[in-house]
Amino acid sequence: MTARLVVLVSGSGTTLQALLDASADPAWGASVVAVGADRAGTLGEKRARDLDIPTFVLPLADFEDRLDWDAALTELVAAHDPTLIVLAGFMKLVGSAFLERFEGRTLNTHPALSPSFPGMHGPREALAYGVKVTGCTLFVVDQGIDTGAIVAQAAVPVLDDDTEDTLHERIKTAERAMLVDAIGRMAREGFSTNGRKVTIP
Repeated sequence: MTARLVVLVSGSGTTLQALLDASADPAWGASVVAVGADRAGTLGEKRARDLDIPTFVLPLADFEDRLDWDAALTELVAAHDPTLIVLAGFMKLVGSAFLERFEGRTLNTHPALSPSFPGMHGPREALAYGVKVTGCTLFVVDQGIDTGAIVAQAAVPVLDDDTEDTLHERIKTAERAMLVDAIGRMAREGFSTNGRKVTIP
């Protein structure tokens, strides 16, 4: 059975596009069934609409507090009966209601080799620290910041003339390939989580 993906975006949707391209091949094993955004007018949302994929927009500012927003997001995502939820450049933290509803099924990426350099500035911090290798991580979202169980990682060398932008671009290229490969295998073969260990048969 084809896995159902709900993808949440905040911006241009380049990671979403990689998933859309992959889902054009039935052998990949997954299909994007809905795309949600936290603000109107994103290119990511347009990419989905152009393919007649259902979309929804849920700005945090439309709600009295984050708990109400999280509850509404949870219900909107649940309406599409997802197998997996992918946070593809989604710039909002999902809350406890969301994580309880979709425990173990919400995935995100981080532009560093976790547990190093958590937070929003992984490439900048990798350069500042002087590491020779960094990369990207796909993980199961939990209550922490980039702390969930690791599904997959890909290494990216740090070049002597790298800037934050050039390094981040190479990380994002590796990240998209890693995400497509891992989600395809999870969809086709299933996966299990035991503590911090995620296994894809």
